[in-house]
Amino acid sequence: MTEGSEAVRLVMVLKGYPRLSETFISNEILLLEAKGFKVRIVSMRDPREAARHASIYRIKADVVYLPEYIRPALGELLYENFRAALAAPRGYLRAFGLMVRHLARTRRSATVKHLLQAGFLCRRALTPGEPAHLHAHFAHSPTSVAVYAGLISGLPVSFTGHAKDVWTQEPGKLAEKIGRAAFVVTCTKANAAYLRRLSPNGTPVYDVYHGIDLSLFHGPEKRPDPAPPYRILTVARLTAKKGLDTVLAALGRLAGEGMDFTYDLVGEGEDREALQARARALGIADRVNFCGAMPHEAVLALYRKADVFVLGCRVLKNGDRDGVPNVIVEAMAMGVPVAATNVSALPELAQDGETALACPPDDPAALAANIRRLLADAELRARLTDAARAAVARDFDNAANIERLAAIFARHAGGKVPSPVAGPGGAA
Repeated sequence: MTEGSEAVRLVMVLKGYPRLSETFISNEILLLEAKGFKVRIVSMRDPREAARHASIYRIKADVVYLPEYIRPALGELLYENFRAALAAPRGYLRAFGLMVRHLARTRRSATVKHLLQAGFLCRRALTPGEPAHLHAHFAHSPTSVAVYAGLISGLPVSFTGHAKDVWTQEPGKLAEKIGRAAFVVTCTKANAAYLRRLSPNGTPVYDVYHGIDLSLFHGPEKRPDPAPPYRILTVARLTAKKGLDTVLAALGRLAGEGMDFTYDLVGEGEDREALQARARALGIADRVNFCGAMPHEAVLALYRKADVFVLGCRVLKNGDRDGVPNVIVEAMAMGVPVAATNVSALPELAQDGETALACPPDDPAALAANIRRLLADAELRARLTDAARAAVARDFDNAANIERLAAIFARHAGGKVPSPVAGPGGAA
């Protein structure tokens, strides 16, 4: 990086912004801005969610929305791509050639759309003469758009891989993206090991946990002992890889044993109706509260009341899996004992007998037994929650982790290292 040169603009390419289920991305942007980085957000669609986390309103970055569908915006897309080709004919030709090769392999119209969106991005989200670095969140379509935009503009590209986007993508396609990236970031050590194995050219791969705001997620040092009716909590997208059907089956077993409890399930997703039907079939529908999506402030209140946090994550047949779900980090920071499964990267935090009780996926009996133990054994509960709080403070403090991420961007993006500005809490 050159002393005195203009600070580089981080152009963040996202699938959708803002999204309630992706607060780890908005928190990252907020903290990078507090570190002095200039950020521009490029979103491939507008989620149009009614609720937003409070942190969204503190982000200063402007947002450019790409056309989500080709047909309604075809004229605008073609016009901006024509202008992009005139401005950078060699770069556009390289991007077009890559698109043709991808199209021959995939036969998917989305391949053409990603090139058109990239051309649009170059005209609407990049300022001529301004040093910039393209960084995509998620290794699938946002990275595809960023790679094409990087070829057109000549700008460096990097991306962050998360979960489904890493594990369900065809390895050869993912390896090509890694090979074209200046660097790759991912949120678990398990992901990082896999991405390094795929790297065709030694592209740096960094594992940086998302982390959480420890000033926001902090529960009482000592929680009251659980008493019936027990409060059991899950915060998750209602989708197959979360193993919520296993959680319901475990709760059905506990109800059959006479346990008095209520279950708060926070989140939305395509499996909502199936899970509601499952709760009815198990005879526990009157104990289950389908809370829908909720902002952090409302979820915090549920963490404070919860006696146990439960998640039943599994690996799907297509490879889709979780990393370290932020909700487990949040629950542990709040002092809520955790019952989870031992799949994928979960043991990087939810270590059986150390920070949580963990069992194999798709095992309702084992999960029910772990919930029962956490509710009944005060000494075990105290030992696990103390160790869990310490692990979160050590590895999942987002203020500390953003320091690592900022150093990575400063090292690879070039330009002037930004100076910290007043942060979200007012401190520099």
